[in-house]
Amino acid sequence: MVCNHCAEVLREKLIEANFEVAKIELGELTLSEPVSPEKRDELMSVIKDNGFDVISDQSSKLVEQVKQLIIQLVRSDIKLESNLSDYLTKQVYKDYQQLSRLFSSVEGKSVERYFILQKIERAKELIVYGEKTFSEIAFELDYSSQQHFSRQFKKETGLSPSHFKDIKENRRISIDQI
Repeated sequence: MVCNHCAEVLREKLIEANFEVAKIELGELTLSEPVSPEKRDELMSVIKDNGFDVISDQSSKLVEQVKQLIIQLVRSDIKLESNLSDYLTKQVYKDYQQLSRLFSSVEGKSVERYFILQKIERAKELIVYGEKTFSEIAFELDYSSQQHFSRQFKKETGLSPSHFKDIKENRRISIDQI
């Protein structure tokens, strides 16, 4: 689950299927009671039928944790004290080189690339809302300057932020598709 809305949709579907949900957060589901082997298939069916997947191996869980940390970082007021690698290392208690290799092998892109893509999608969202200037967006997304933001935006989208704003097309990508 990559957003709160997704978590709520899954909660509703599980309740409809008579599962008692104790906790549901981004990337994690806890039921109130253990599930019998017979009900496990039904549980898996509800999860998969609603576009979600179950992650059970440790490597995939770690990659999902990193993705959730990056999404939360991009969508919150948290500012990095040093750099992304230090932040992730502190959060997941793993060596960054090991984490980076694992992430790249599972996702097919580097942690840094994923971070940039998340920032660009957030920037698109903020531009479409039209409530902030490009300077404010650059500051919110922790770019060193509006020029740096504009260069990276154009590199990733092929459009300048102002041109993106002018075309008024929905060129955003769902964050779970990045």
